[in-house]
Amino acid sequence: MLVIVCYDVNTETKAGRRRLRRVAKVCESTGQRVQKSVFECQVNLMQFETLERSLLAEIDPTEDNLRLYRLPDSRGSEVREHGTFRATDFNGPLVL
Repeated sequence: MLVIVCYDVNTETKAGRRRLRRVAKVCESTGQRVQKSVFECQVNLMQFETLERSLLAEIDPTEDNLRLYRLPDSRGSEVREHGTFRATDFNGPLVL
């Protein structure tokens, strides 16, 4: 399934800036950055649950915001891209 991870971490304090870096590292280890605080992750259900637990361990729910959008393959999800960034197609052919 394709998962869209969006976050907004309060960076007014030094602790907030550390949380922001840790949240980004968790997302970078699982998916690809498509905007500054938005990642696309191609995962199975177990990986999704692990990702969610890891992110919840990093944020402060009283100051930060985390949103995870699950787009199951069975729905035939479609992503339309506009602008200069082009995401990697994980299901396309691998060209070396």
